[in-house]
Amino acid sequence: MTHAALLVCPTSGSGRARRLAGTVADRLRTAVDRLDPHVASSAEGTAALARRVVAEGVDVLVVLGGDGGAHLAVQACAGTATALAVVPAGTGDDLARTLGVRSVEDVVTALRAGARRPFDLGRLDDGRWFATVLCAGFDSAVNERANAMRWPAGPRRYDLAILAELARPRPARLVVETGDRTLELEALSVAVGNTAHYGGGIPVCPDARADDGLFDVTVVSAVPRRTLLRVLPTLRSGRHVDHPAVRTLRAAAVRLAGPDWTGYADGERLHRLPLGTTCVPGALSIVGSIPSV
Repeated sequence: MTHAALLVCPTSGSGRARRLAGTVADRLRTAVDRLDPHVASSAEGTAALARRVVAEGVDVLVVLGGDGGAHLAVQACAGTATALAVVPAGTGDDLARTLGVRSVEDVVTALRAGARRPFDLGRLDDGRWFATVLCAGFDSAVNERANAMRWPAGPRRYDLAILAELARPRPARLVVETGDRTLELEALSVAVGNTAHYGGGIPVCPDARADDGLFDVTVVSAVPRRTLLRVLPTLRSGRHVDHPAVRTLRAAAVRLAGPDWTGYADGERLHRLPLGTTCVPGALSIVGSIPSV
């Protein structure tokens, strides 16, 4: 018997989650024995509801929303027997993309098949978890700007935020420590990828996988704006990692220090550097698969 809870984040995707809630609930009921729907009115409410249903011992927590709602649900599900499923209804939907989920039909198929997979998570020094990418520098400035924008909807918002931030790139002396290696350089940005994508489908760490126990780290060195303009178009294809200005490495633990940059993880604001994180293999059980890169 499968007992699931559906957590609706009604403001996700400019109200898309609210509009889909009834249809999603009806479809999920065909794949589980019991479904308890919950609607959160705020981020705090989402976090509290997620903690409550996990404490009650549900088998699966299904989040209807975006990466922000999924991030809050991860905090509740990590290290527990409750599996997480995500029905994408947000702006970026990068975690759903990693899970190979495009709609509720994919979740229904996985639930019927009993598909559960262990999924690595990043654990920050303060105890918080993240599922996709931790970033700082130019990347986090783009996140900050995109989060403040009300138009347009979807990944296009991130594209416009990138263009706006290009007017004032701010390189700084960055220190990246991985335990057996220290990288110190003038940099524009750094991304620590548990998974490949951020910003609505940008493969910033194109080879990252959430089942190998390691982070992929992408560092963009300080370059003139004209060079940055040549690198950015290659981001969507993942070919940016071939540019001489881009450094990559792999590690099970990473510490970032140096600049007065604010970190973001799963698109959510953290705090200023320094930031440290460790990859915890199989910390989460997910409904679905982890597609090959």
